[in-house]
Amino acid sequence: MGFLSTFRGRLLLILALMLVATLGVQYYINLLMQQENTELRERQSQALLAGLQLGVSSLTQQDRIRDLVNQPGQAYLDEGSRQRILDILVITNEWLVLDSLSDTYLPESGEGDQIIYKRLSDLNDLPPLMNGERLGADLERFPNRRTAENKLRNDEAHALPIETSEGRWYIMVLLRNDRNEAAARAAQPLLVTLGVLSISTLITFLLVWRFTRPIANLSDAARRVAEGDLGVRVPDDYRGDEMGRLAMRFNEMTSELEKSKELEEQLQQAEKSAVIGRLGSAIAHEIRNPLNYINLTLDHLRSKFAPEEEDRQKTFKKLITQVKDEVARINQQITDFLSYSRPAVADLKPADAKGIIEDSLRIVEGTAEENGIKVAVIEHKNVPQIAADAEMLRSVFNNLFINAVQAMGASGGNLTVRIEPDEEPGYVRIEVADTGNGIPAENLSKIFEPYFSTKETGTGLGLAIVHKAIEAHNGSIEVDSREGEGTTFVVRLPKDEI
Repeated sequence: MGFLSTFRGRLLLILALMLVATLGVQYYINLLMQQENTELRERQSQALLAGLQLGVSSLTQQDRIRDLVNQPGQAYLDEGSRQRILDILVITNEWLVLDSLSDTYLPESGEGDQIIYKRLSDLNDLPPLMNGERLGADLERFPNRRTAENKLRNDEAHALPIETSEGRWYIMVLLRNDRNEAAARAAQPLLVTLGVLSISTLITFLLVWRFTRPIANLSDAARRVAEGDLGVRVPDDYRGDEMGRLAMRFNEMTSELEKSKELEEQLQQAEKSAVIGRLGSAIAHEIRNPLNYINLTLDHLRSKFAPEEEDRQKTFKKLITQVKDEVARINQQITDFLSYSRPAVADLKPADAKGIIEDSLRIVEGTAEENGIKVAVIEHKNVPQIAADAEMLRSVFNNLFINAVQAMGASGGNLTVRIEPDEEPGYVRIEVADTGNGIPAENLSKIFEPYFSTKETGTGLGLAIVHKAIEAHNGSIEVDSREGEGTTFVVRLPKDEI
C-alpha cells in the first residue's frame, strides 16, 4: 500500500488499468465480431445447402425448382435462406440451363414444340464463381469464373458437379453477399478501437495534466521566488505523494526565506535607526544649547528692553512671542526626533484605557470647542484593564487626537473614541474616528514611515513614534480612511493578565 500511495505507483496503476481495460474491450469486440462472422457463414452454408438440395430434388422429381419452393409445407427453404438465395441454376452436360428458380434463365418456347434453352456461356451477368479451382478444366466453360475485374462485385456463385447417366451436370447457387455490408462490419471493430483509443488518449491527457500540474505549479513558484516574491506558496502541499511532500518542503523553504528577509530588513532598520539615533542625539544636544540661550535672551530682552510707548511695546511683545514659539517648535521637533531614535521600552502596568484617553483629550478640548468639534468617548461594558505604560500611551493618543482635530479644522465635526473588547481574545480595541478631510489612498501605506508628512511644518515623526510605542506594548495599529469622509485609527492593546 505504501508504493500505491506514491506518484509513480498511482501512475503505473492507472496506466495498467487503462491497458487492461483497452485489451478487454478489444477482446470483447473481436469476440462479438467472430461470433457474428460465424453466424453469417452458417447462414450462408445453410442457404447454399438448401439451394443444392433444391437443385438435386428438381432432377430427381422432374419438377421445376420454383414449383418445389411454392409447394405448401415445403421444407427446402426457410425465410433466412429464401432471402439469401438469388437463384438456382441446373446446367446440363451440354452447358445449357435446364431449370432456374427465377424466370430470367428458364427455357423459352419456340416454333411448334421447340424448347429454346439458354446457354451458360451467354449468361454474362452472373456473380463471380467462388472456389472455381475445384472444377478443373470445366472452369473454362463458366463465364463468371472469378477474375480481377469481377472479384469485387456483390453477390457470389457456387457450382456443384452432379454425375448423371448423361454425364456431368452442375447445380449453380447464386447467393446474396453485400460487400458494402461486409465492409461496414469489418469497419465496426476499427471504429470501436478508435473510440477506445480516443477515450484512452483523453484519459491519458487528463492524467498527464493532473500529474504534471504540481510540477508546473512548482516551476512557476520557483520562478516567482527567483524574481523576489517570497510570499508565494505551492497549493499542492495537501497531497500525500512525493509531489505533495516536495510542495510542503518548498513552502517551508519559502516561509523560512521570508522570515529571514523580514529579520534582515528589521536588522537593517535597527542598524539605520541606531546610526541615526547616535548622530541625531549628538546634533540635537548641540542645537539645544543655542536654543536655550536664545530662549533666555528673549526673556531678558522682554523684561529689560521693552519700549515704554504702548504701541511699540505691543509690537515688541508680539515679535518676542513669535520668536519664542518658533524656538519651542524647533525644541519639540528635537524632542520628537530623540524620542524616535531611542529604543522604546514600555513599563507595563495595569491601567484603565478610558482614564488614559480622557487625560489625553484635555490637550485638544480648547481647540475642539473653539472649532465646533464634538468629542465623545463610548466605552462598552466589561472592558478589561490593559497592560500599559500610561505616560507613553498618553503621548500616543495626544498625537492621534491632535491630528484628528487638525484634520477637521475650523469647519467642525465629530471626534469619536470607542473602547471595547476586541474580537480576538485577550485584546482591547480602541477606535479613534474623525470626520475630517481623510488621507489620500496613495499615502495610507506611508503614514507610519518616519519623516513622511503632508504638513508643511510637520516632522513626519508623530505617527512613526505612535507606531513604535504601540509595538512596545505588543499591540497593533491600523488605519482606514476615505478622502473627504474622515479617518479611523484602530489600536489593539493586550489586556492585563494579572
